[in-house]
Amino acid sequence: MALLIDDSCINCDMCDPECPNEAISLGEEIFEIEPALCTECVGHYDKPTCVSVCPIDCIAPDPNHKESQDELLVKYGILTGKIKV
Repeated sequence: MALLIDDSCINCDMCDPECPNEAISLGEEIFEIEPALCTECVGHYDKPTCVSVCPIDCIAPDPNHKESQDELLVKYGILTGKIKV
């Protein structure tokens, strides 16, 4: 499933440069994750880098965008051009 940054985000900008899919950007008030681009770092790293660097633990699974590991791996393949659609 995609990840979600909750409203306790302090806009520290630690997560944005760490995202290999460029799924994180500054929203109107806090940083946001674009679900269509988020693979939870599947295909890139063992665990989500944004979660690893967040100093206040405000990033969690997005209950509105549930995906299996296999689905995240396919999304990774499509985003990186390794799978043609």
